[in-house]
Amino acid sequence: MEEIGVSESLDNPEYYINREFTALAFNERVLQLAKNERVPLLERMRFLCICSSNLDEFFEIRVAGLKEKIALSSRKPNIDGLTADDVFNHLSRKAHLLSDELYEIFNRELMPALRRENIYFLGIDEWSEDIQLWAKHYFKNEILPIVSPIALDLAHPFPRLFNKSLNFIIALQGRDAFDRSIDYAVVHAPRSLPRMIHLPSELCTPGGSYFVYLSSIIQTHIHSLFPGMEINGCYPFRLTRNSDLFLREEEIEDLAVAVQRELFSRHYGHVVRLEIDKKCPPHIVDFLLQKHHLHHEDSYYCDGPVNLQRYASVINQIDRPDLNYPPLHVQYPTFLNHKRNLFNVLDEQDILLHHPFQSFDVVIDFVRQAAADPNVLAIKQTLYRTRSDSIMVKALIEAARSGKEVTAVVELRARFDEESNLKLANRLHEAGVLVLYGVMGYKTHAKMTLVVRRTHGKLKRYVHLGTGNYHEQTAKRYTDFGLLTSESTITADTQIIFQQLTGLGKTVKLKALCHSPFTLQKNLLQLIEDCAATAKEGKEAEIIIKVNGLTDKVMVKALYLASQAGVKITLLVRSLCCLKPGIPGISDNIRVISIVGRFLEHHRIYYFRKQEEEFYFCSSADLMERNLYNRIEVMFPILDENCQRRIKNEIFKNYLKDNRNAWEMQADGSYKALTHGAYSAQEKLIDLYSHSNE
Repeated sequence: MEEIGVSESLDNPEYYINREFTALAFNERVLQLAKNERVPLLERMRFLCICSSNLDEFFEIRVAGLKEKIALSSRKPNIDGLTADDVFNHLSRKAHLLSDELYEIFNRELMPALRRENIYFLGIDEWSEDIQLWAKHYFKNEILPIVSPIALDLAHPFPRLFNKSLNFIIALQGRDAFDRSIDYAVVHAPRSLPRMIHLPSELCTPGGSYFVYLSSIIQTHIHSLFPGMEINGCYPFRLTRNSDLFLREEEIEDLAVAVQRELFSRHYGHVVRLEIDKKCPPHIVDFLLQKHHLHHEDSYYCDGPVNLQRYASVINQIDRPDLNYPPLHVQYPTFLNHKRNLFNVLDEQDILLHHPFQSFDVVIDFVRQAAADPNVLAIKQTLYRTRSDSIMVKALIEAARSGKEVTAVVELRARFDEESNLKLANRLHEAGVLVLYGVMGYKTHAKMTLVVRRTHGKLKRYVHLGTGNYHEQTAKRYTDFGLLTSESTITADTQIIFQQLTGLGKTVKLKALCHSPFTLQKNLLQLIEDCAATAKEGKEAEIIIKVNGLTDKVMVKALYLASQAGVKITLLVRSLCCLKPGIPGISDNIRVISIVGRFLEHHRIYYFRKQEEEFYFCSSADLMERNLYNRIEVMFPILDENCQRRIKNEIFKNYLKDNRNAWEMQADGSYKALTHGAYSAQEKLIDLYSHSNE
């Protein structure tokens, strides 16, 4: 394929948005759901927790990376012409504003709303005498035996505190048992203790849910840890550390051992953020900053608990269905039913599954039936994020124990799932599954399952290809497509990719599939170029892409060129987007929409139309550098006309009507809310599949 010609003018930094800015902008959109009174109250709390969690990861990975660039005096400009220093300074201002808004929504909107529903998170000044007595016993029996107060002096340097753990800095006055004058001490709250404790019913008014904070109990009884000393202040704080794993490939002999070794280091990486109680005096904040080599812009004052994410676990303890989204009644396609042999169905037709509206059990049944079928000889599967105790993993183990050839390509470097995947790999290995870790230097992000079965005396292949992970829980919360098919070119290509992953042979040309880091980007560029050529001839051409992120400059330029040629382009980009729509003469024909709602938008769909000729693809890949160049990804065609029709109706027509959860990007990179209407694409799909026989 000839590479698309790129105009020099398209290198203008003003045509691009910094990746990190778009990440924070997405978090701002998530936070708006916490403010939205049309969202059930406990779900609003969940969105607040999601925003807090996203912000944690942003500091652990993105801000940490920026700080490393600054430390190396990197002056290389980003896609938008900004240096690492420029980006950090802008992000610091935005992140402080976002953090302040989190606590403002928490204090002014959510806490009062919860109280109106008889759900109380009690401050110390609200404790009755009975609660005070209960807290005293709780501290004595549950906390005192396991905490270790650390006085800070020459013999007790500042301890290495666990990443994102709850800690307290205590200002002291007086002399201890050894006649030492101690100014400060640190207390670490054990991770085994809940951060919020549901009070016993006998202490509560009937009909209400009452909680107290672990931090409040510790602060109230902190004097018990320092007898004879005067307590001048006790302030909760939290440190966020660089959590990116660093693997030096040329020195690695065993990837599993290397990952295991690095996991420990993750908990004690360089500190990048200090979160501290807003009541903490400046001189104590300065002390903490100095001890961790931080600057004032790295400190974030918290008007409430220093970790709002902790509310996520508490919300699930509150039995108030009326304050949650209505239960999702997931559909198992009626034409399948649980007893029907999926291989017989796939001999006749493709099956396109739309999660979470259609049950992920179909995919599990595909693997379970393969494990139990005496005619199945081999099962191969990639595993990026899944649970080691999942039904699907159990099916793979059963298949291996029954003598089938079972291969699992487990990605050990799936961020924040490394430890889980190590356990998964060990469990599969012990059961006799051939476990491989993919290709060094390239994360295996493709979602593929291949089943080889003897049918009528011949071997036949069946595959599942998906946009989302083989994870039973996220399949209930993420929107994804999965394709089950026995189409010969797709299944043959899938086998070739597995051979490349396990045998590491030379690249073989594929007929139906495109895969990174080899042909996926090249084929996408060719499809874009073909649409541009059609538009230049004065004919209709259209591109619709739905992804999680669009950051690759080459792809952005290609879309700009297609827009200049007259191609109508619609981009449904949930999160990161470095492209600016609506720039006169550059991106006039491009529209960018972000849908943020009940479910996490996770499909990756690519659609190209040249007059009446249409091409539909789904993929595991976003249009990001990591997906296109540094991962094993797969893009697969949707060939069945009925499946194509469903994508057009359920995604393109449906999502572009959304005026309840939609945000449209403006030419300056800001987002305009299209959230005041009544049409929700996700709600429409819930309704569709509650009445559908698909």
